[in-house]
Amino acid sequence: MPSPTQLAKRIGKSPTIAMNDKAKQLAAEGHAVIGLAGGEPDFDTPAHIVEAAIKAMRDGETRYAAPSKGIRPLLEAIADKMQRENQVRVDPGSGIIVTPGGKLALFLALKAMLDPGDEVLFPAPYWVSYPSIVTMVGGSPVPIETSSADGYKLRLEHLREHITPRSKAIIINSPCNPTGHMLSSSELEAIASLALEQDLYIISDEIYEKLNFDGRPAVSLASIPEISERVVVINGMSKAYAMTGWRLGWLAGPSSLINVAGMFNSQTATSAATFTQHAAVAALTGPQDCVEVMRRAYEERRDYMIRAFNSIPNMSSPDIEGAFYAFPKVDKTSKTSAEVANIILEEAVVVGVPGSAFGITRDAHIRFSFADDINKLKEAVERIRGIAHLLA
Repeated sequence: MPSPTQLAKRIGKSPTIAMNDKAKQLAAEGHAVIGLAGGEPDFDTPAHIVEAAIKAMRDGETRYAAPSKGIRPLLEAIADKMQRENQVRVDPGSGIIVTPGGKLALFLALKAMLDPGDEVLFPAPYWVSYPSIVTMVGGSPVPIETSSADGYKLRLEHLREHITPRSKAIIINSPCNPTGHMLSSSELEAIASLALEQDLYIISDEIYEKLNFDGRPAVSLASIPEISERVVVINGMSKAYAMTGWRLGWLAGPSSLINVAGMFNSQTATSAATFTQHAAVAALTGPQDCVEVMRRAYEERRDYMIRAFNSIPNMSSPDIEGAFYAFPKVDKTSKTSAEVANIILEEAVVVGVPGSAFGITRDAHIRFSFADDINKLKEAVERIRGIAHLLA
């Protein structure tokens, strides 16, 4: 039998999915596992969104989408949302592609930007799929490690150190998965300055934009006029509207690049499912109080997780400004993050993702999702507290 490709060997399975699979296996074996590895909201999709999908199916919206880049009502709803909420103007007819999930949106954006060997910068900690997707499209990932001691700040001089003649783009995620860090005005200015100075594209991953805390809104890099024509926004319905299983994302940006991405889309996914797109229209144009209810619940859980981890001996958690992940670390340990995660899994039966999966090697961080019931979170923390002495 032929062997797997060299690319497949380099990519591997998503660490988050691998840990989720492990949690499911343990549960199937009868263990009282608490799985906090994945970014899966515990809320149901709001009822008016579900009803819109059901109505669309009953109305016969079960065929190929026309145009393939997205149905016109959704393209217009996305453009209106970006203008209203992000102060970003985008042409609904030529500047947006709706995709089956945010991962494909990122894939298409990078495929349209990169030639083989082109380099893509992104701060670490990073979402686990960034380096793999860059590699899959033929690019070279260039992580830039930041520090919890410095608030995960991205500094211009540090960015410049990683620039080479092959640098082509930088990926930014704010609020960030896994740290919850949100870009400050100085960081936004640094990224904009670098993009202009080095002629870079910017991919702004804004999937967690609505899940921000303490009254601080997320700012889109595409709203900065000087760089708007070099920014591609990645977003979707999964996190803010509890629509992970609906698989609906989008990319939006300059028409010249979106047209190229559209060509690749037409040869791969073709389009997102039509009835899910009608559901997305209902989500974006309908009442938003459901989003605020979820955001407040995550904020309350955030408050608990920070207090709880900071109360465990030899563990600490920095502030979390957005998204729904805690990223605590063991302050003094000879163990790697993978070893710490395995001890927590085996002894506390709590599943998290080691910091090494997010590009952090110098500290023993573990990512835990708090997109779950508060009672489960409390039980998980107490289990970890009970075995904390094993983590040193």
